[in-house]
Amino acid sequence: MWSRRRDRAEDAVRADAAQAASALTRHLQDGGGLGPVQVNGLALAAGEVAFADVMCSAARFYGTGVDYPTSTGYFENHPTFGRRWVTNGRLDARRRQEAEDAALPQWRDHTAARVVLTSAGVRLLPVGAREWMPFDHALLTGVAAEPPAVVLSYSTCAPLLLSGLAAPWVGVAIEHLRHGSA
Repeated sequence: MWSRRRDRAEDAVRADAAQAASALTRHLQDGGGLGPVQVNGLALAAGEVAFADVMCSAARFYGTGVDYPTSTGYFENHPTFGRRWVTNGRLDARRRQEAEDAALPQWRDHTAARVVLTSAGVRLLPVGAREWMPFDHALLTGVAAEPPAVVLSYSTCAPLLLSGLAAPWVGVAIEHLRHGSA
């Protein structure tokens, strides 16, 4: 029962996000533009204009080095050989495979973050962080909308996933800033 309510709530959020993105798309296609917003707590560069200040969930897509676990086993008191270490090959193999799987590229560092969209790029402030993370439009190689999320690919760093109610709107706005009003 609770899961059906949660599913309906998630569906409503997706619909609201898609509706906001569609409304912005229509507005921009009709010759409208993005309106500047006031942003507190972020120093903008000269000529940089902020267009959105929203909360999203953020994650990065990357792999890590494999951290292999130490060998497992147990001590056995053998009647002939005395006390000796006996390895557990099956457990070792399973733990090595788990470590390799955990190191594969995947969405990591999931966190809520304040996202400011500016004329120069996306500025990200994860909850609990003190410093803004800049993602400049000049380094952006792709924008993929996956409602209610948007994936931003960059030439110099791991892709950035923004999800939540504001993410599709931010994706449309970024595409508009990338390609201009053409």
